[in-house]
Amino acid sequence: MATKIVMEALSPTMEEGRLVAWKKREGDAVKSGDTLAEVETDKAVMELVAREDGVLRKIVLAEGATVPVGALVAVVGKADENIEGLLPASTPPSQGPGTRGQGATASSTVTPARSAVAAPAGVKPLAVTPQPLTPNSQPLRVRSSPLARRLAAERGVDLRLVSGTGPAGRVVRRDVEAAGTGAPAYGGTAPALPAGLPARAPAAPVPPPPSGFKDVPLTTMRKTIARRLAESLGPVPHFFLTSEIEMERAWEARQHLAGLGDAYKVSFNDLIVKAVALALRQHGAVNAAFLGDRVRYHGDVHVGVAVAVEDGLITPVIRHADRKGLLEIASEARALADRARARRLTPEEYTGATFSVSNLGMFDIDEFTAVINPPEAGILAVGRIAQRPVVAADGAVAVRRTMRVTMSCDHRVVDGATGARFLQTVKLMLENPLAMLL
Repeated sequence: MATKIVMEALSPTMEEGRLVAWKKREGDAVKSGDTLAEVETDKAVMELVAREDGVLRKIVLAEGATVPVGALVAVVGKADENIEGLLPASTPPSQGPGTRGQGATASSTVTPARSAVAAPAGVKPLAVTPQPLTPNSQPLRVRSSPLARRLAAERGVDLRLVSGTGPAGRVVRRDVEAAGTGAPAYGGTAPALPAGLPARAPAAPVPPPPSGFKDVPLTTMRKTIARRLAESLGPVPHFFLTSEIEMERAWEARQHLAGLGDAYKVSFNDLIVKAVALALRQHGAVNAAFLGDRVRYHGDVHVGVAVAVEDGLITPVIRHADRKGLLEIASEARALADRARARRLTPEEYTGATFSVSNLGMFDIDEFTAVINPPEAGILAVGRIAQRPVVAADGAVAVRRTMRVTMSCDHRVVDGATGARFLQTVKLMLENPLAMLL
């Protein structure tokens, strides 16, 4: 019996999904568990898998299209089964696997969505001619981010001619923007086309819109960020606590560890995560969540670490951070950050934090305030480590490395004195790193 494939909720907060790429074509045999397509959720790019064995009879959703959770994207059934009753009225029925290359291929379903993107004023739209897929003439897939692909479609830029500067040579937004101006990003050069690939003339630079602005639709991630910010800054009564922490001993400890070899390298953020985790263990009133009619005090300490990605921000979670050593935290944080930037985190890796840390010190930011991620009761904003004049107890002035941190607190859960005591413990740990070993 034919089965509808719908846009599944692939993350706890997902409301809609953008189909990035089909991994199966019409007429392909599929087994339960096979990856049918890649879907961009509000947090990551995830796999949409088959739930039944059969043949992929019809692709309903084109690559690049965004639909709400529950919307029909494809139909799987027997090769000779009538599926017309499962298709929307406006969708032509599939002609079956025997007509591949003659109108029933995935390219005939997908290509119109790519060529239907409106070009900016004054720019000739890029003509796209559907080509039948054969085993020996597959289209070249360029590693690129969803934002880069959309921007390339809008500007008429051929991604095959763009040199990627992202992770593993991935084409990202800045590469497409540089291609639009005729200048390679970071001094790179345009890559040579693979043998046998038909050449295409580079796209002409796109002039600015006559109206002086350009509207770009929100990505699923940016939509979620906008909604979450409104849910936080509006209903959550924030208050802020700022403290300056001397980092001389932490600096020295990190230098000594680095001297032992690459296996012992840790970042300052790793030290901060460890200090926060131990402070949360001591101050359980901060390791809490507001749930409307009750406050939940967590028994486990899971620290979210904000990571900037191309189109927004995501917070991977280091679970049981209070029980892990610095080297384990450092290794896990690096792996999570790499997967976050590649949009490959699973929901288990970015949900369930009990407190978060956001560090902008690497961008030369002295201090800032961060927005709480509900239902968490707090978040720590971390600024840069800088040499500043410090007045000692005897009145002498010395130059010391210091770091400013600001804790955002949900006043419905955390009182001022509670937050202050928590920050005092974080300060104690970082000013005396050996205390983390006790």
